[in-house]
Amino acid sequence: MASKPRLYIPQGLREDMELFLTDARAHYLCNVLRLSAGSLFWAFDGQNGEFECEIVECGKKRVSARILRRTRQFEKGPDIWLLFAPVKKDRTDFIVEKATELGVSKIIPVITRRTISEKIKKERYIAQAVEAAEQCRRQEIPEIEDARPLETVLKNWDTRRILYFMDESGKGRPVSEVFGAAAGKDGPAALLIGPEGGFSEQEFDFLRRQDYAESVSLGKRILRAETAVAAALSCWQAFCGDWK
Repeated sequence: MASKPRLYIPQGLREDMELFLTDARAHYLCNVLRLSAGSLFWAFDGQNGEFECEIVECGKKRVSARILRRTRQFEKGPDIWLLFAPVKKDRTDFIVEKATELGVSKIIPVITRRTISEKIKKERYIAQAVEAAEQCRRQEIPEIEDARPLETVLKNWDTRRILYFMDESGKGRPVSEVFGAAAGKDGPAALLIGPEGGFSEQEFDFLRRQDYAESVSLGKRILRAETAVAAALSCWQAFCGDWK
């Protein structure tokens, strides 16, 4: 049996509530999926959990539905941020999608000295994150900040949040050693992934001088930026996140 469709609806949801959906959501349910009155779908709002809903009426531009029951209580994910240097459009889409699936709570695009990318569109990142959360049954949407220079982001950094930066220069400690030592510590953390050309020597020097930053090696091979994001987040989740 095919799984019911799942939608992010950013309003406070509760049992027995009536829903009125328009624009893209109505089009998706009625025209793309060809659902009709009596069809069921899931909805989540990022704060109250997940709910089973029934379509009452399916029009061309509007859907009315009612919430039948709560199917899952709200579960907040781990406090892990991702800082990354945007790359080409499709690869950045991959980064946002996989970061959402892997449970990051905040995504911060950063501009480094070697960042080469097309125009950065926050709205596109948000749409990618919403779609990924809907597909993977995540209950919250990661916060996505505007792109800013790395130095600006770190200028007012909360030093209680450790920053793990991926170091392809060979000077970082092995990822299993770093995250293994951090396992069991529930403090806030962030991962920093550099651009396609890597961090400059000046950026490495700056990062290594910060007490809150730790250099991490992902092995001997040089990984693409999007591969490094998926690898680093997977390792962090396995040692420190909600996979353990």
